[in-house]
Amino acid sequence: MATEALPSGYEPAEVESRWIDYWREHKTFTPDPDGPGDPYCIVIPPPNVTGALHMGHALDITLQDILCRFHRQLGRKVLWVPGTDHAGIATQNVVERALAAEGKTREDLGREKFIERVWEWRAQYGGRIVNQIKRLGASVDWTRERFTMDEGLSRAVREVFVRLFEEGLIYRGDYIINWCPRCQTALADLEVEFAPHASKIYHIRYPVQGTDRFVTVATTRPETMLGDTAVAVHPEDERYTDLIGKSVVLPLVGRVIPVIADAYVEREFGTGCLKVTPAHDMNDFELGRKHGLACISVMDGSGTINDEAPQAYRGLDRLACRQAVLDDLSALGLLEAVKDYEHNVGECYRCKTVIEPFVSKQWFVRAAPLAAVARKAVEDGRTNIYPEQWTKTYYDWLDNIRDWCISRQIWWGHRIPAWTCEDCGELIVARTDPESCPKCAGSRLVRDEDVLDTWFSSALWPFSTLGWPDDTPEVRAFYPTSVLVTGFDILFFWVARMMMMGLHFRDDVPFREVYIHALVRDAEGKKMSKSTGNVIDPLVMVDRYGTDALRFTLTSFAAMGRDIKLSEERIQGYRNFVNKLWNAARFSLMNLGEDIPDVDLAVAAKAGPAHAWILDRLESVKESVSGALSGYRFNEATQELYGFLWHEFCDWYLEMVKVDMASGDEARIAAAKRTLWTALSELLTLLHPIMPFVTQEIWSRLPGVSQPDLALMPFPAARPHLRTEKAAAAMELLRQVVVGVRNIRAELGISPAVKLTAMVKTTTEAETDSLAACEELIRFLARLDRLEVGGEVVAPKASAAAAAGSCALFVPLAGAVDFTSELARLAKEEAKVAKELDMVEKKLHNESFTSRAPAEVVEKEREKSRAAHEKLDRLRELTVRIQGLMEA
Repeated sequence: MATEALPSGYEPAEVESRWIDYWREHKTFTPDPDGPGDPYCIVIPPPNVTGALHMGHALDITLQDILCRFHRQLGRKVLWVPGTDHAGIATQNVVERALAAEGKTREDLGREKFIERVWEWRAQYGGRIVNQIKRLGASVDWTRERFTMDEGLSRAVREVFVRLFEEGLIYRGDYIINWCPRCQTALADLEVEFAPHASKIYHIRYPVQGTDRFVTVATTRPETMLGDTAVAVHPEDERYTDLIGKSVVLPLVGRVIPVIADAYVEREFGTGCLKVTPAHDMNDFELGRKHGLACISVMDGSGTINDEAPQAYRGLDRLACRQAVLDDLSALGLLEAVKDYEHNVGECYRCKTVIEPFVSKQWFVRAAPLAAVARKAVEDGRTNIYPEQWTKTYYDWLDNIRDWCISRQIWWGHRIPAWTCEDCGELIVARTDPESCPKCAGSRLVRDEDVLDTWFSSALWPFSTLGWPDDTPEVRAFYPTSVLVTGFDILFFWVARMMMMGLHFRDDVPFREVYIHALVRDAEGKKMSKSTGNVIDPLVMVDRYGTDALRFTLTSFAAMGRDIKLSEERIQGYRNFVNKLWNAARFSLMNLGEDIPDVDLAVAAKAGPAHAWILDRLESVKESVSGALSGYRFNEATQELYGFLWHEFCDWYLEMVKVDMASGDEARIAAAKRTLWTALSELLTLLHPIMPFVTQEIWSRLPGVSQPDLALMPFPAARPHLRTEKAAAAMELLRQVVVGVRNIRAELGISPAVKLTAMVKTTTEAETDSLAACEELIRFLARLDRLEVGGEVVAPKASAAAAAGSCALFVPLAGAVDFTSELARLAKEEAKVAKELDMVEKKLHNESFTSRAPAEVVEKEREKSRAAHEKLDRLRELTVRIQGLMEA
């Protein structure tokens, strides 16, 4: 095909949008489930429909895309399923804020109208995160995009709920849960985030019934004492053994409550006496069930004190009640001490309100039997977790799992498919909405108001997105999926739950491997946050430097198990790498022309040492990149490709190939073109999974290409017959000689326009033959008039010397260097540096300056001093060297 020259500069924006459209229009990433190739499947961790792309997303998407593009190259039929999560609490909060701006509440609209409003919001704004993912070049199958509230996924959710209920693994009951008074909903344990709070710990005296004695309890939440139903002590605590079985009088309430013994109590904490409030503390709830204690809730769902408390406190907010209780205790002389106390307090992961343990009727999944199966699947190696260190964390969570509260008191989400018959009280859980009670045939059925936890539907994602519960071609071909790429923060939220659900409903793990990537931090290693002001916006970086530069930067630092320290300067630096590739391609295309000679590569390799070397290196790079990507060593793949493109292909091969192109020898030119085309085309293919846009754009201008879509090109086949240690050794010796001559030029200030003579004293016949074969290249690269090689070489007088491997390199300087002028130049430069150093030293010896100037200013002057000393040393060494040459 006719090729078009590349523009002088790479402009990412236009190129990226054009290829995004091309891939979507041509359905490049839409696989046929019944097509050839082994299946490879990834389901995208669904971002919240309310979300905006952050750097963690950018890393996540980049790594998944690399894997998908790489495995397509390996000939597998790859399905990468995109989608978004309805994000129950987050989305409802967004819409409720919009309503509040209109002076309305969701109750003003009613449930049905409110849900309509949420769907309208989703239609208007829900595609934002999807469009941002597209900008990263994600090779997902957009024809199979899913949403957790899609009709198909909703049917899967309902089927799972009903089946688990029928199996006794879902139940409804009164239990203590995490409750957000602001969001007015239950939260799973994992939806509670703990943050340090500067608080107080209060020591309160409880009178022992019938005596003048007191026991002192310590608490951070004195308002909950209104619901106390016992005081607990350790059975072996000698301070209180005589009180076990007796009673105390609950201050402010007057309720007589028992003193119980339980080894759960920590004797060293506080006073060793624990107030037990089963309705307002998770651990107290378990103690209460164990000892048969009453469970008295003194708050309602908004954190307001209810009628179970004495009249004086009813209607108070929980914090206002705390102060009132403290005031009254102090007045009665029962507040013994108040101490500062810093501890972690649970907060709602959405609105940051302090959560309240709350007893209510909720729906739960019996997690233990499901967790045991999920644990065994990893133990047996059916699913492997990388890095392996996260396996222990996974086990620890499953071993200590509690029943999962799955009901939420909000309106946006999958409504629980449960009805209560008002005539007979029958609970009905059904796959389709019932019209009458199966027990009494009554028609007065009231549906449960709650919706399911968002993570319940997300737990089904690996198979619900493929069409389950139907037996679809996608389910048959692509389940279990191949790998899950995600951050460690949802290892429990999502990964473990997908394992439980996948094994239970598909009798197989949801993915064969889990790759846990690290956090993206700022350049100093701090976590990015808006409050800190150190957030790097991936879309801003894409606008400034292009998607490929951002992707390559993230991949370069994606070492397994290590956090990424990111800065804009690093992204800018890798934009230079993108430009390097572009310019290398421009040069190559200008020299290749329209027709690529059909020269056997083995023949081309024999046509010149440069061709043999670059083809040998190409084979090594292909092997290294394939192994690195297969083993999730993303950073190793980028390091290999960076070094090959910049330091070998550009710095050396493109320079050496100029000699062949200018030779006028048709056979040499044909071999050079074939080798250059092969190196460039395979390099583009290797780089494509990491930098899809710039590689595709160059590929579209490359002559001799039959497949215009680089994303559909196979991984370059191995050519072991092109591997040769001899070529690598010859090139290494050539480079050492050339670099040696260049260093001598630089040190002695010899202009590149001055042609030199170089003499190499070899130690073996093989070295002599190798350098003789490379003579033309060495003379061109080192700008030499003459190259003399052999074991009998003798250095003439006034020669600069350097080592080149085991060989000695000499460059005669007579006529090339004016020693007298050079010494004068060095003396002048030395005087200038000495004067600058003297000024800096005076500052540093001035105590007024060092004691008053900012530390960073003083350190800057010290750095100037160090640099000046180093420069003086180099100038003096060079002066001595030239003086020695003059005497030779």
